[in-house]
Amino acid sequence: MNQTTRLAALSAFLKAQRSKISPQSVGLPPGIRRRTPGLRREEVAQLAGVSATWYTWLEQGRDIQASSNVLDAIAAALRLTHDERNYLYALALDTSSGGGISSDLHAYKPDTISAPLQKILQELHLCPTIVSDRRCQIVGWNEAAAHVFLDFEQVPEAERNMIRLLFTRQELRRLAGNWEQFASGFLSIFRAYYGQYVEDSWYDHFLQEMQAVHPDFQPLWEHSEVRTAPEVELEFRHAKAGKMLFHLTSLQLQGGSDLRCSIYTPAAESKTEAKLAKLMNSRLRG
Repeated sequence: MNQTTRLAALSAFLKAQRSKISPQSVGLPPGIRRRTPGLRREEVAQLAGVSATWYTWLEQGRDIQASSNVLDAIAAALRLTHDERNYLYALALDTSSGGGISSDLHAYKPDTISAPLQKILQELHLCPTIVSDRRCQIVGWNEAAAHVFLDFEQVPEAERNMIRLLFTRQELRRLAGNWEQFASGFLSIFRAYYGQYVEDSWYDHFLQEMQAVHPDFQPLWEHSEVRTAPEVELEFRHAKAGKMLFHLTSLQLQGGSDLRCSIYTPAAESKTEAKLAKLMNSRLRG
């Protein structure tokens, strides 16, 4: 991510977060003639204890210096979560000359699935599970995931990106009862990675491609949250099994890899587990 792109991303993020906060929720009068929802720039500056001019420059994406203390104050004023704070710091603090991860980014290769992790995938027999890397590239899955989502083995390896598949494969669009919620969960993870790896130009190229090819990508991306491990309930409408309810749990694997497990656990109060077992058994008999 070059300097211009980084500052543009910071500007868009600050504007989006500011628009989510009502004046009343922070003890300010609602006021009149508000052209946009949420707080005004000068109100954020007031809450953070910085000058309105400085904050305006920051939100406009100007190349100005911001200390960690000031960013802490802005994060508190905007009521950012832990993940959102990390995203703010990554975009606002230029780490390109810090000698960190940037030197290895161009040599990045997806992680492979270890034998112990493959064993875990097999044991999660009735929990569809997908393993992805920091670019949301799918590097592993279990049989249940292939039955519920699609047979990833039939997708060319270069195209096994979960974000891309959500927008290109009609099976996935038809599957989710609320496709936007389904897609937004993965976009929130993707945005967290985007902030973490600010020096990897791959993300900007990918975003440009998605925005050019899929008109409905941009609105969802602009309003996506920043969450490293979203936990949500999803309703699927499977073509053969019918209505299925899952709880999504996203786990970041510890160690030197960037792998993440997205585990879809059948909702206990539903008949999802029985439906999935029947679906998988029927495929085996076929």
